[in-house]
Amino acid sequence: MTSSTRFGLLHLFDLPLGVELLIALVVLDLVAQYWAHYLLHKVRWMWRLHVVHHSDTKVDATTGTRLHPGDFAVREAFALVALVATGAPLAFYVIYRVTTVFFTVLTHANVSPPAWLDASLSWVFVTPNMHKFHHHFERPWTDTNYGGILSVWDRMFGTFVYGDPRQVEYGVDVDDPSLDEDLRHQFLLPFRRGSRLDRD
Repeated sequence: MTSSTRFGLLHLFDLPLGVELLIALVVLDLVAQYWAHYLLHKVRWMWRLHVVHHSDTKVDATTGTRLHPGDFAVREAFALVALVATGAPLAFYVIYRVTTVFFTVLTHANVSPPAWLDASLSWVFVTPNMHKFHHHFERPWTDTNYGGILSVWDRMFGTFVYGDPRQVEYGVDVDDPSLDEDLRHQFLLPFRRGSRLDRD
């Protein structure tokens, strides 16, 4: 691993372990969450994989695990790039993955925190009400709020939106909502040609 070869960003400085972990988590969140997620929406072949996640019309805690295997592979490839760049030990990756699982379950859960609390936390972290807009069925709402843990990336890169989550209608406008629980349809969805999946 890179930590044993002294390769990567973290090995350029002599920093306390806690600071190294924080840097690794921030870099992993930027690369493997924000940028990977952004590209999953913007690159056509990636979007065809990612649309399975968005086709869920009843977003809840299980939606976070609703990923096409190809979607998962893309995300892990980005995580590997971030690990190599930072030289983070495998333990840091495990902590990062546990943290993302927590945020994934929380932000997709069918919960509505007090508006003041959700809005306040959304200045730094991705919150349930913030992420609901990402699952609105049509663009441009779908192409916003890409963050996984930190919302600062969306604010920094101009992809942040926030409002009344009661305006959100789940699903995606490029697939039949009646097939959102058809496993065979969902698995083959990225490979269907000549459909509304061929975005402009």
